Amino acid sequence: MLPLEGLIVVAVEQAVAAPFCSSRLADAGAHVIKVERPEGDFARGYDAAAKGQSSYFVWLNRGKHSVVVDLATEKGRAELEALIAGADVLLQNLKPGSMDRLGFSLQRLKKDYPALICCTISGYGDDGPYADRKAYDLLIQAESGLASITGGPEGPSRVGISVVDIATGATAHASILEALIARGRTGKGADIRISMFDVMADWMAVPLINAEAGNPPQRMALAHPSIAPYGVFYSSDGKGILISIQSEREWKKLCAEVLGQPELPNDPRFANMVARVRNRALTDKTVADRFAAMTRLDLLKRLDDADIAFGEVNTMADLAVHPHLRRIEVDTPNGKVSYAAPAAIFVDEARRYGAVPAIGEHAELPKTARARSRQP
Repeated sequence: MLPLEGLIVVAVEQAVAAPFCSSRLADAGAHVIKVERPEGDFARGYDAAAKGQSSYFVWLNRGKHSVVVDLATEKGRAELEALIAGADVLLQNLKPGSMDRLGFSLQRLKKDYPALICCTISGYGDDGPYADRKAYDLLIQAESGLASITGGPEGPSRVGISVVDIATGATAHASILEALIARGRTGKGADIRISMFDVMADWMAVPLINAEAGNPPQRMALAHPSIAPYGVFYSSDGKGILISIQSEREWKKLCAEVLGQPELPNDPRFANMVARVRNRALTDKTVADRFAAMTRLDLLKRLDDADIAFGEVNTMADLAVHPHLRRIEVDTPNGKVSYAAPAAIFVDEARRYGAVPAIGEHAELPKTARARSRQP
């Protein structure tokens, strides 16, 4: 039996953040009812990479039941009320104020369904000058300062994935699980508010603390501001290999066993981390020149034998055949699609992953979603 079997989640969701959260709840056995507008979650149209379907949608909506509810109509609002009445969790990330205007204010839901766990995802929270703004991943990357510390000296850059949405969905997932544990002890539901901006501001704590201490982080691409050598160096056949030297012991091993220059640590310009960072250009050139004289395979063997921390700068083509890539295969309306597996492995508990639904595929409300008692 999966840990969340028997729990019902109503997800009035779109895009990425809330669907990320609800997909993880579905993986753990929760019955997730995805409430879609008649035209469907707009993330269904993001791309057509997964057998003609959106890669985002196929990734984040496995194992859910899709029901079409037109919340602009009285009938649709009554249908949503019936779903909520039978739910353990209500998750939503509509535009701020939308649920209130439809008659589903959190104050009213808490009164009518005291055991219900409500999780609301927004861009900037309930209060403040930006509370009513629309918010998307890249906008919050910019507003939170994340873009300012990402990229190289030439300018700020976006993180290459929807990191704000994913981080927000993961935060919502953890918060809902906390609330379920608490409800098991008290019988009471919860009112959880999560803003995308708050999530990223939390994750930005270290660069913020450093900036306020007078040490604003600099954009250094794949280098490290306070460690050297820590960056990408290229083999003779053009492969980028990122190394990380964290201690003097590692530096000596790199010099002796990889670079073939065991005397290098005796040079005062390279004698310790402070000196190497001060002379970063020379440090990096010294390493780069030796790397450029060796092939990728030779370098990988030397680094491995010397127990130096390293990673290859891989492309998506490299990831597709990576020896550590685990995959799952899910059914979709257009056939099976394979992609990276969820990270958590539950030993001796094989997980099965449900199909990705077509719009409104589950028109009939499941029996388990029929109205429950309004008392905890």
